[in-house]
Amino acid sequence: MLTVSGGAAQQFHAREGHLRVPRKHVEHLEGGAAVGRQNGAEEPVTVRLGTWLDNVRKRADRLTEQRRADLDELGMRW
Repeated sequence: MLTVSGGAAQQFHAREGHLRVPRKHVEHLEGGAAVGRQNGAEEPVTVRLGTWLDNVRKRADRLTEQRRADLDELGMRW
């Protein structure tokens, strides 16, 4: 299952071609992103992507192999 933060990372990578996200970057999930909808709301979802990725890096030893592989595929800088 794709998380909202994971969807934001994929969206950023698709647009920018990399996952070198500045710490303060905020990603706005596009309206068509089903993971961004809560209770059927059409409002865009805001993800503090830079902060999330920084936290993921700090906790890399606790990620599942699949999660780490997914992020590696997007060009995650560890």
